[in-house]
Amino acid sequence: MNDKRADPSDEDNQTWKIARYLEAHSEEWVSGEELSRQLGVSRTSIWKHIENLRRQGLIIDGQTRRGYRIVDNRDCLAPHEVEKDLKTHWLGRILRYYLTVGSTNQVAKALALTHPEEGIVAVAEEQTAGRGRRGREWLSPAGKGLWFSVVLRPGLASAEIPRLTLVVAVAAARAIERVTGLRISIKWPNDLEFNSYKMGGILTEMAGEADHIDYIVVGIGVNVNLQQEEFPPEMRQRASSLAVAAGKRIPRRPLFLAILTELEGCYGDFLKGGFPGLLDEWRERSSTLGKKVNVYLPGRKVEGTALDVDDDGALLVELDGGGTQRFLAGEVTLREFPAPRE
Repeated sequence: MNDKRADPSDEDNQTWKIARYLEAHSEEWVSGEELSRQLGVSRTSIWKHIENLRRQGLIIDGQTRRGYRIVDNRDCLAPHEVEKDLKTHWLGRILRYYLTVGSTNQVAKALALTHPEEGIVAVAEEQTAGRGRRGREWLSPAGKGLWFSVVLRPGLASAEIPRLTLVVAVAAARAIERVTGLRISIKWPNDLEFNSYKMGGILTEMAGEADHIDYIVVGIGVNVNLQQEEFPPEMRQRASSLAVAAGKRIPRRPLFLAILTELEGCYGDFLKGGFPGLLDEWRERSSTLGKKVNVYLPGRKVEGTALDVDDDGALLVELDGGGTQRFLAGEVTLREFPAPRE
């Protein structure tokens, strides 16, 4: 299978060599002089590589006349760290890692055109043009969350994609709960919530014809270690992070690995006809069903009560004026919360 290290440059390779050397000597201080001698680079270059590793999530202590020592590497998402503990069979075995991208979905789409394999994952420390549903900006600051996209090739018709979105939401909710202990609920169709605060979301995009999809890109964003004051004022009443909810910092790599593992399992069950069971779990986690809702569509708003999600993943709403309507798309808010920003 192709190289997992995102086509690394020579500079990236040097950075990762430093990380592995520090990990191998984690019980001691390693001087910049020793790193320089071991790797054949200048002391100035060593400092630049150390700063790069810190941007990648490694907590490295540095002291004058003592050197460097890794304190905690569980936040690092670089391939050389992820591959050591990755339990999946195929998902994420080709991993593309970036410090900064516009959008991991855009990166994954480009990769899908040049790589025939299923399960490629593009993950970034920061997105400068991250997007949610309806093209909304997704706050994706460096080192504060999980921002990644997965390329899938299920051979489905486009009508089945809403079901897959629900499956991904269940997988992510399971993983977050397993790692953090937080009971994650899901707002139709794809928002991950805790106590009505949005913790993450899923954006599914596809390429192909109506009767056959060439590939699907599933983007997953999770607010992991943002503090509440880091959200824009207009988001603070609705969005939060796992760290705020749990009252402690959450290492990102164990969570990333757990989501990949759960997603591979749920996706496999889905393809084998296991959607009814996954849909039942989605219903159990739903923060939408049974609630008074507003459904926002282009140019209009529909008011009613969310009754259920059908076998196609559509939301069934009992309208205030009578009758029931089925929605495969739209922005849903609970009545007790304000309308979404346009």
